[in-house]
Formats: sequence, C-alpha cells, structure tokens
Amino acid sequence: MDLRNKKMSDDEFYGIRKEILEQWPTGKEVDFDESVAYHKAMPESKSFSKKLAKAKAERRTLIQPRAGVALIDEHVKLLQYLQDKGEADLLPTTIDSYTRQNRYKEAEDGIKESVRTQKSMLNGFPAVNHGVSGCRTIIENLDIPVQVRHGTPDARLLTEICYAGGFTSYEGGGISYNIPYAKDVPLERTIYDWQYVDRLTGIYEEAGISINREPYGPLTGTLVPPSMSNAVAIIEALLAAEQGVRNVTVGYGQCGNLVQDVAALRVLEELTEEYLDRYGYSDVVVTSVLHQWMGGFPQDEAKAFGVISWGSSVAALAKATKVIVKTPHEAMGVPTMEANAQGLRCTKQAISLLADQELKSSALELEKAIIKGETCAIVDKCFELGMGDLALGAVRAVKAGVLDIPFAPSKYNAGKMLPARDFEGAVRYLNVANVPLPRELADFNRGKIEHRAKMEKRKASFQMTIDDVYAISKGRLVGKPKN
Repeated sequence: MDLRNKKMSDDEFYGIRKEILEQWPTGKEVDFDESVAYHKAMPESKSFSKKLAKAKAERRTLIQPRAGVALIDEHVKLLQYLQDKGEADLLPTTIDSYTRQNRYKEAEDGIKESVRTQKSMLNGFPAVNHGVSGCRTIIENLDIPVQVRHGTPDARLLTEICYAGGFTSYEGGGISYNIPYAKDVPLERTIYDWQYVDRLTGIYEEAGISINREPYGPLTGTLVPPSMSNAVAIIEALLAAEQGVRNVTVGYGQCGNLVQDVAALRVLEELTEEYLDRYGYSDVVVTSVLHQWMGGFPQDEAKAFGVISWGSSVAALAKATKVIVKTPHEAMGVPTMEANAQGLRCTKQAISLLADQELKSSALELEKAIIKGETCAIVDKCFELGMGDLALGAVRAVKAGVLDIPFAPSKYNAGKMLPARDFEGAVRYLNVANVPLPRELADFNRGKIEHRAKMEKRKASFQMTIDDVYAISKGRLVGKPKN
C-alpha cells in the first residue's frame, strides 16, 4: 500500500476491484456499464446532486431523516411514510452494524431472523446482502433522492453495490469513518480504502453520473470544537476531489451556541470552496449539512421537540443546504416511523418560519474569524506534515495530535486535546495540547474558559468537560455547578 494523495491509476483500481467484487456473492451483480445506463434512465428528481445544487442556488434548506431496517419491504414502507407523511425532501438508507464491519454472514443471519420474527433484528439495511436488485427495489418505490449512511471503515463493496443499485449520495470518509468509529484500524488503511470509494465515484462522474459525497461532519458528536470538525471535512473533500468527485456536501454537528454554530457552518462551506479552488478543484460543487444535536436528549417528548426546533433554527439561519433531523424518541432508542415523521415536520415548520431571516452581528463576524483562523492553522499544518501530500499529512497529523478528536475510540487518536464550553455555551479548547493554534487564538480560547471558571467560582478543569457532556439531558447547555 503506497499511500499518497494522487488519483488511482486504472491498473491499480481495477486490480483491487476484482477482489472487492468477490467478497460476497452479490458482488457478481455489479455491471458498471449497465449501472450507468440505469442511472441515466432514472428521473432527475431522484438525483441527490441536482437537488442539492438547486437548493443551494435558491438558498433553501432541505430536510432529511435517518432510517433503516432489515427487510426490503419494511424499509420501503418506512421510507415511503417519511416521504409522504414526514414531508422529507431527501431520504436515507442507514446501513446495519454487521455490514459496517464487513460481517456479511451475520447480516444474512439477521435477515433470516427478521423474516422469522417479522420485525427488524438488525439496526439498519444490509445492502450488500440484498444486492443490486434489492437496492433498486428501494429506489424504484420512492419519488425523491436516497443517500447511503453508514459508518464503515472499509466500504468498498458496499459502495459498488449501492452505486449499481441506484443510490445517488454516499456518506463517509477515511478519517471520519475511522477515528470516531473504530478502535484498531490504521488510518493509512482507511484513507487508502476510501480513495477507492472516491475513485469509483469519479469514474461514475466521468461517465455522466454525478454522485454526491458527504464527509461525516459530527465525528464523535461530543464537544468537538468547530475548527477540528471543519478541518477534517475540508481534508476529506480535498482527498475526494483528487479522485474525481465533483459534488461534495461538507457537514457539521450542532455544538449548541447559536452564533458559533451559524458561524461554523458558513465558514465550513466558504473555506471548503477556497481550499478546493486553491488546489485546482474549482469545478467541485460544494453544499453544506447541519446535523441536529448529536448528544444526550431529554426523555420527555415535548422537551425533545424543543431540542429539534433549536437545531432547525441553526440550519435555517446558517442557510445550510440540508439538515439531518432527530426524533422525539432519541433518548429511548429506535424511533417509530410516526415519531421520525414528527421530527421532520417539526423541523420543516421551524425552517419555513426562518427561511427569509438573516443573522447578522459583530459577534457572528468575530466567531467566523476565530473559526477560520483555527481551521486554516490545522489544515495548513496537515499539508506541511505531508510535505504537500494531504493523505500522508493527515496520517501524520493524527499521530502528532494535530488532528485530535475528543472521546474517539481509535487507539491511533492522541486524545490529548480537551474541549469545554465557555460561559455562553460555545465549545472551546480547554487544553490545546498539540493542536497548532496560533498564540493569539490559543490565548482567546484560554481566556474564554477562564472567564467561565471565574463566573462559576471554580478552577478551569476537566470537570467542566464532564459537566458539559451531561448538561443537555438535564435541560441545560452548559454544565454549570448548582448553587
């Protein structure tokens, strides 16, 4: 494995592809030319790339749920309900955990048990096992575009089958689907495997089929400083563009402070376009997605709707191209399809009310400048560590703690950087560790944390971080001590 940020050659790609398609019997169903013809015959209304580009031009925010069950008919029924009753603009197919770990035999057993019990015994849709024909059944029974959402370090066979099956958007990346998801997978391995995914996407693009790619923005979803998640998204967008991807959605997980979240989303889209243009990928269409609150939810449904509305407001005011919607059952496990649809309608209502409003303030501009400065410092250091090669730079950056994801399970993650909220709820760097922030930005973060400590009459410490993790489930954003 010779990792470098260079478009895979045909010999390398097709040499790997033969092995990939032999990993499970359904790989034999994949026929690239026939798949391209299938995509070209699909109505334009089912193209993720086209719908996102149109929404961006119109400055509209589209809504998309999470959803996935084991059996084809039940999955179709679920997505049709979310389309018709939930008023979703875009649909997902969330993949099950066995498939994410390439454990297709266990996924097959889960399908059989689901048939026997007549309820889903998997926590998602096992697309590899259902194969190309099964995926097409999903696509053909819906009126709007469908995206694959998963969390798979090695997603190569899943990608082949899902693209051939008619899906027009695909989430993930070599960093964002490794460090927050896996314990013992080397980053070199996942970046290389995801170069295959992006090269396949590029080959479809060259054949006239534009498939949207979406780096996973929230990462661990817990107190991730905006500049850290933005840096990862920009890096994955650049790595994808090198392989020929031409439609990218960069994502961000809601942190909680309204001004900081709006600033982070705006900076993310602007900086992604700037970096792509700087490195020769000016023809890439960039859109953005907000993930509603990824942390703990209140169990009370009425309070949960409050959290959903709060996230919807961020997406609307930031003019995000789409928003990934949570449900009022978030604290209780897998939601019913009715609850899922309620979360969608709640989000659509909030977005509609805020559609024509603009958020403008000096505080917003200051926050944008802070996030931009921090993000550029991290991304530029990755280029420096790789001596111009971003793939190598990303690997070295994780090893050095330049890219350091809080609360990640990966043993390759440094885990030295610590986040905490400031007094107003914005996520800051409590301990910068080896994240290469310029001195003035490191001092800014330290000052914000010290101000909170002074207001709460306690020392700035990791206890703040712990308190912040549990705060939302207790009805507050900042984990302030009880008086």
